[in-house]
Amino acid sequence: MADKKEQVKPLAPAAYRITIHDDHAASVPLEFATRRHRKCIKCCGCSAAVLLILVMMIIILMFTVFRVKDPVLKMNSVKIDGLSLLYSSNTGFHPGLNLTFVADVSIKNPNVASFKFDNTTTFVYYDGAVVGEVKSPAGKARARRTLRMNVTVDVAVEKVVGTERFKSDFDAGIFPVSTYTRISGKVKITDMIKRSVVVKMNCTMNVNMSSQGVQDRNCKRRVSL
Repeated sequence: MADKKEQVKPLAPAAYRITIHDDHAASVPLEFATRRHRKCIKCCGCSAAVLLILVMMIIILMFTVFRVKDPVLKMNSVKIDGLSLLYSSNTGFHPGLNLTFVADVSIKNPNVASFKFDNTTTFVYYDGAVVGEVKSPAGKARARRTLRMNVTVDVAVEKVVGTERFKSDFDAGIFPVSTYTRISGKVKITDMIKRSVVVKMNCTMNVNMSSQGVQDRNCKRRVSL
C-alpha cells in the first residue's frame, strides 16, 4: 500500500537545528536597566539638592534668627532719697537718717528666646568704697521684650559721712557716686543652641543734692557669652 511505502523522514540532528534569535526580546532588559539607572541618578541628585538646601537654610538661620544676641542693660533713672537731710549748718551731720539709692534699670532681650537670669547684684560706691549692696531676685526677660526693674539699695550713712570728702561735696551740692551691676543668665533657643550670658554695667554720676537730679551719668556695659 502507498501508505506503507512512504518513508518517515527523521528529524534533523541537533547540530544542524536552526536557532532563531529574537533581537527585540534581548534588547528590552538592557534598555530597562538603563532607564532604571537614570531614574536612580535623578532621584539621588534631587535628594542631595534638597539636603543641601536644608543645610544651607539651617546655617543661615543659625547666623541670623537663631544667633544669640547681647542683652542690653540700661540705667534709665537714679535718685537718692534723704541725701539733702544728712547735714545742716545748725545741727551738723545726721547719720541716723536713712539714705536710699533707687535706680530704674531695664534689660532689653533682642533674642527669639527668653533670657532667664539669676539673682542680680548691685553695688553703690562713694569715694572708691562700697557704701551699699543689694541682691535683686531672679527673673526672665521675654523674647524681644524689655524688662524693667526698680533696684533699691540702702546706703550705709556712717560710711558716707565718715569719708574726708563728704563735707566738701556737701558744700558743693554735688554727690559723686558710682554703681556696678552684674546679671548672669542663659539664653536657650533650642537644645543645641544655648548660651550663658553675663552682663556687667559700670555707671558714674553726680547727684545734685538740692534737686535730687542726676548729672553727667556715664554707663559702660560689657557682655560675655
